[in-house]
Amino acid sequence: MTSIEVWNASVDFPIFDAKSRSLKKKVLGKVGGKIGTDSKVPVIEALHDITVSVHAGDRVGLVGHNGAGKSTLLRLLSGIYEPTRGSAKIQGRVAPVFDLGVGMDQEISGYENIMIRGLYLGMTRKQMEKRVDDIADFTELGDYLSMPLRTYSTGMRVRLALGVVTSIDPEILLLDEGIGAVDSRFLNKARDRLVDLVRRSGLLVFASHQDDLLLELCTSAIWMDEGHMRMQGSLRDVLKAYKGKDPFQNISPETAARLGIERPVSVKGGE
Repeated sequence: MTSIEVWNASVDFPIFDAKSRSLKKKVLGKVGGKIGTDSKVPVIEALHDITVSVHAGDRVGLVGHNGAGKSTLLRLLSGIYEPTRGSAKIQGRVAPVFDLGVGMDQEISGYENIMIRGLYLGMTRKQMEKRVDDIADFTELGDYLSMPLRTYSTGMRVRLALGVVTSIDPEILLLDEGIGAVDSRFLNKARDRLVDLVRRSGLLVFASHQDDLLLELCTSAIWMDEGHMRMQGSLRDVLKAYKGKDPFQNISPETAARLGIERPVSVKGGE
């Protein structure tokens, strides 16, 4: 059965060259957490005492400020990082979508990159060959798909990456927000495919700062803060505690319509 079980897990990163400010800054920027000073070697305590149980059908959002540990937790859940203490057990095929550009080659064509990116995400060559035409139609890149990736604009690369990512059939989908640099019309189109991707996945863990997307894709959430799990529960309750207000107050009309809910009406003055 598809699942992820993590028990009392912590992830530490030793900094062997403490004199290198650029190295510390680079690592801190990626993993967040605190610097421990008990050892002769400085250690970044990226995650501390994490216990998470995620099963088939679960849709979990990760919230928290930049550097809170969301991306590090995703990498722990994917098996990329092993716990320094505690344990983690993963059952099922993982599709880690942390960086839309990972697995893509600047010197080869869009069509060739579709295959490479699909293989990176755990699909077979035959599976990707069946999806090429659908991905090409979705990206709207036309003849550019026969050209090297280095000729693409940032928005065109995002279109190509989204086309591949939203075509897979993952058992475990671990998604780190990376949608941007595309026009609003195409973003709406991508959102529809993203929702369909989540429906096809066995389980989802999604790190995001966008309340609308979280409300549309997730049902529960974890609030990360300085490498700790500060709160776990229903998505609405966690967002309310994290943001200090009901997330439905600022939900967009489009998302409200998709979710089939009515937005709260604010009353001004004595009206």
